[in-house]
Amino acid sequence: MNSPTLSTIQSRELSRNLITFLSLYKHISDSYIIEFFSEELWETLPTNWQQALCDLSPPQISDLLLDRSSVNVHRSYPSVWPLSLMAFRATAHTLAFPRMPRSKTTKEVGTLKPEEFQENQSQSSLLGHIFRKHVKPKKQHEIRRLGTLVKQICDVTGCMRVVDVGSGQGHLSRFLSFGLGISVTGIEADATLVAMASKFDGQLLCTLEKEKKKNCSLQYSVPGPSPRHVTGWINPKKSWEVFIKQLGFGDCVAEDRIAAALKKSQWESMFVPEQKHLHGDQPVSAAYSDSDQTALSLENNDMLNTSNAIHNIMSKNAQESECQSVSSFSPKRFCKMEAGKELCADGYPYAHPMYEEELPAGTVVCPRENEPRHPDLVLTGLHSCGDLSATLLRHFANCPHVRGITSVACCYMKITTKEKPTPPGLLAPPLSSTLTNEVTHCEFGYPMSSWLQGLPGHQLSYKSREGACHAMEDYMQRLREDSSLLKTHCYRAVLESVIRGTRPDMRRAGIQTIKKSHQLPFHEYARLGLPRVGLPADLPLDTGKVEAMLKQQGRVVVYFSLALLLAPVVETLVLLDRMIFLQEQGIESQLVPLFDPVFSPRNLVLVALKPKRDKGKTKPS
Repeated sequence: MNSPTLSTIQSRELSRNLITFLSLYKHISDSYIIEFFSEELWETLPTNWQQALCDLSPPQISDLLLDRSSVNVHRSYPSVWPLSLMAFRATAHTLAFPRMPRSKTTKEVGTLKPEEFQENQSQSSLLGHIFRKHVKPKKQHEIRRLGTLVKQICDVTGCMRVVDVGSGQGHLSRFLSFGLGISVTGIEADATLVAMASKFDGQLLCTLEKEKKKNCSLQYSVPGPSPRHVTGWINPKKSWEVFIKQLGFGDCVAEDRIAAALKKSQWESMFVPEQKHLHGDQPVSAAYSDSDQTALSLENNDMLNTSNAIHNIMSKNAQESECQSVSSFSPKRFCKMEAGKELCADGYPYAHPMYEEELPAGTVVCPRENEPRHPDLVLTGLHSCGDLSATLLRHFANCPHVRGITSVACCYMKITTKEKPTPPGLLAPPLSSTLTNEVTHCEFGYPMSSWLQGLPGHQLSYKSREGACHAMEDYMQRLREDSSLLKTHCYRAVLESVIRGTRPDMRRAGIQTIKKSHQLPFHEYARLGLPRVGLPADLPLDTGKVEAMLKQQGRVVVYFSLALLLAPVVETLVLLDRMIFLQEQGIESQLVPLFDPVFSPRNLVLVALKPKRDKGKTKPS
């Protein structure tokens, strides 16, 4: 798998291979590491595997088993490995989609932070300070790179309206709107987060106003339109029409009321010349810090490759005509309202319907010629949980107004399946939901494609999907450092054995995280953990048996690493199913490893664009 861009035949063949491989090692991917002792998991491995793996040091486990680069590189093995074990490792690495951004070398993954955090570990050197406030480093890294990708898609499709689904506190929405000049609507189910997003928007504007007063020659460009925040829970069983209504675009879609209280400076920002791409000459703006120009050149090739990927998707689509779309903030479609400036043919100023109520009394609005009622938009979801990412893909495929999508998924264990339609942690609809009398859908989050639904053995257990969310690169770093954090799994597995010795009916009881457990002796760890499952803290322990299990920490680490090696394979099957689903709708897509996997383990972005419309065809209503 050298490229995540696949033809229909390649996708189907890969899905067969993935299912066959995962079926062979289902006993590993479906196992719980906390049951290592109580279920004797080590004994489930082939004897020759046990002999080859039992004495490996943590750094050797990382280099010989988990490191993808070791497949074709000469390594020093402490013993002769059985061919079946080497085939297992090689196949797992080969079948999984690549997870490393092209701008980062293989040796850097798992060892170094992104270049943008070398000077300050908490502040990205590539993001303007106004976008770093209230934002953790991980999110800074994500919103900058994903925002740039979304901007490229908007440029390719001609869309300047973006819907940020699951927008949270609005960090991505702010970067897209204020930093990149895009009209953004964010929708979030948590009303508290929506209120915080609006609060942070106001703080950003106040900061810019203060800086502008202090320095009249400030080189930041005026920010784009304020993002619009909507509170709403997206029901995966409802149609795309219901989703569009939730966005508040009016009757079926379309008319934002983003600028109800737009300041004059923001109105004038619509006439700021469009910024160029990162891989071209770009003026310094509020989106980036003052020292960006040198730092950005480090990622030029990476972003250029991403841009080429977008154009490759477009070139595969059947129709090659111009994409017609409307930008609510396009300077070509708007004029200032002041008298005598930029009048239309009839002598009246142009104005968008959403600004009509702000026009001076007596102003006559000139309707624009041939304006479609429903402007196009791009969907984006940054780590959409469970079924939400699948729901967005269905809306993208079915809604004629959505021209592009970037989908970053997470929480695969919360995806609904036919075998487990209500998995633990599934977000239920709010009690205030009043969406009734609408067409409902019975599709599950996995599998989405008709092709996978017809393949025997395609089922993925809850545990295998939960394992697909684990961070391999982070664990590789722990192994290379021989970190004391490695004892955590062994501690929990020993405690599980102790619990079952007293309560055989209690299996995998929730202990939750015990802070700094790796720094505690086991008896102290047990004293804190036992009361959490209703057992006395001073429960007598069989010291000899406990010590014997603790000495097997190396085996626990090895077994967990075997399961972790399968995590990217499971994730690949889930994401490949979505790509095949889009192919069945006549839509090409591509997976882009956009984020640094050490910073953001769920770093694969599914990018898809609709085929361009023929010039002679009218917009669907």
